[in-house]
Amino acid sequence: MSSGETRLALRAGATCVVTPAGAVLLNPPRKQKLSGLPRGQLLALKTLNRGPATVAELATAAGEDVTPLLDRLAGAGWLAVTVRAEGRDLYTVLPFGIPPQGEPAPLPPAAALSKFAVLHRDADGFVLEHPLSWCDIRIHDPRFLALLEPSGSGLPAADRFRADLRRGGFLADPAAEAQEFTSRSWSAPDLWFHRRSTLGERVVTWEHFGPTKWAKGQFPQPPARKPGYPAEPIALPRPDLDALRATDPTLTAVLEDRVSTRAFDDAAPITLAQLAELLFRTARSRGVRSEVPGEELVSKPYPSGGSVYELELYPVVRDVVGLAPGMYHYDAHEHALRPVADAASPAVSTLVKSTSATLADGAEPQVLLVIGARTGRVMWTYEQVSYAVILKHVGVLMQTVYLAATAMGLGACAQGFGDTAAFVSAAGVDELEECSVGSIIVGTPLPG
Repeated sequence: MSSGETRLALRAGATCVVTPAGAVLLNPPRKQKLSGLPRGQLLALKTLNRGPATVAELATAAGEDVTPLLDRLAGAGWLAVTVRAEGRDLYTVLPFGIPPQGEPAPLPPAAALSKFAVLHRDADGFVLEHPLSWCDIRIHDPRFLALLEPSGSGLPAADRFRADLRRGGFLADPAAEAQEFTSRSWSAPDLWFHRRSTLGERVVTWEHFGPTKWAKGQFPQPPARKPGYPAEPIALPRPDLDALRATDPTLTAVLEDRVSTRAFDDAAPITLAQLAELLFRTARSRGVRSEVPGEELVSKPYPSGGSVYELELYPVVRDVVGLAPGMYHYDAHEHALRPVADAASPAVSTLVKSTSATLADGAEPQVLLVIGARTGRVMWTYEQVSYAVILKHVGVLMQTVYLAATAMGLGACAQGFGDTAAFVSAAGVDELEECSVGSIIVGTPLPG
């Protein structure tokens, strides 16, 4: 805190209550009591509580050196520290956790930005994040972007910037990150996504996390029902659920008998009636209700957070008795199929061929159920966790399809990947409005 130009502020969400006996720092659920402070330090805390102030301004308000107090606050993660030079903001260290005590472990001269560091732009400019750090670093001066590389230019406060990168865990030994299993096994997007969609040091309250309905009053909720494709719908037969309740195998039986089927019997492919029953049992809409004006909630056979049900099924048909090949959209509200794209289209062909690594001997599926997500249905309600919620929904829908297929004597095999670009092209959708989030192959299993 030696530079008089350095500007300090309480970390986001924090306040300081000052009394004659001392002070209490609050950032729920965390709090810290400071007792036995001299009058000058209490005056400095009052000044800091009113808003950002430079080290020089705080020292003037206190009438004494406040460096020990400021070092104590910064060491406990209470201060956002903006480094400045020549009247210009350079970067800010934004704590959301508690900095590690002591000096960080030494790094080799070849230390570089960690593979897990993520630089992105938000409404306030550039921000550098690391999923395992206790702080973010906001870069105000774009010239400092060059300092993210070891060969960066010599700007004012460059050494301090590198020291803050090291203290925040943003620098790493490239050789170690490439050789250690734990660092090699995690990718940057996986670890960032994991930390960004869970509670922890960064997120400790529900203020901007989870089902906040942040968009309410700003944007209309995307409708429960996707606008229909223009082609004439194909009405599907409805199974007799009462009869199925009496004749289906038990839950224990289907749980124990469920397997991933990778070989299918093209001599006896799945029929339209079987596909219709599978769709009805797993994904049909059982009704739409509105408990609050402007909000639509849905009921389907599988669970969905907030009853938003953003998932859509697109059967890509290669061989179904009674149904022409091609890509269809399952209208869950009418229990009908709507043609979407011709089987000969390049995008549909790509979707079919993407299964070759999943099926035995590179075979092609009888039916590929592509799962699309109308992301706005979830993102209107949830903050930060939206995509994680969508993927959880994909998992429960896949299990529902597996169990229903098993009960029907059909085979199923979920894919661990898919071609989202081909889906967007075939379905004719904007990827930011609807994207592919999963797929599962179904059909008649090969006997034996």
